[in-house]
Amino acid sequence: MAGAGLGYNAAILSALADHAGNWHRHFSFAVHIRRGAGGAVMMARSWSHLVCAALLALIALCVLWEGWLAPLRPGGSWLMLKVLPLLPAVPGALRGRRYTSQCLSMLSLPYFIEGAWRCGDADIVGMLARGEIVLAVGLYIAAIGHARAVAPPPQKRE
Repeated sequence: MAGAGLGYNAAILSALADHAGNWHRHFSFAVHIRRGAGGAVMMARSWSHLVCAALLALIALCVLWEGWLAPLRPGGSWLMLKVLPLLPAVPGALRGRRYTSQCLSMLSLPYFIEGAWRCGDADIVGMLARGEIVLAVGLYIAAIGHARAVAPPPQKRE
């Protein structure tokens, strides 16, 4: 009887050990801790969600800003077209592509510069510019984080 119980417990422990190595696949919000120089590294899927959120929020902010909230001319301005460079990146960001994240890390910088340029303006324009700065920096950090998280491991030199 004792041997049967031991076999059952060994089977459970074996199943738990097999499952413990894949825990991160079942919880996309979990944080995986990697020992070494990287410290705590957020999972690639979480970085990808942050990239998507920051990208879509930046697109929405730019369209609302130049279309309705504070356009340069009443009725909207052609500056609304500044979101066009971001639109081709949406499908790649939604799919979690590394190349898209690399491109977005560079593409977010002009939006940061525009926000920094216009953040000294009065009233709502300054507030919108500060929001654009926050979203552009957030997109940059998330894109770099995602690109690093999905990068292939470095090759060992012999």
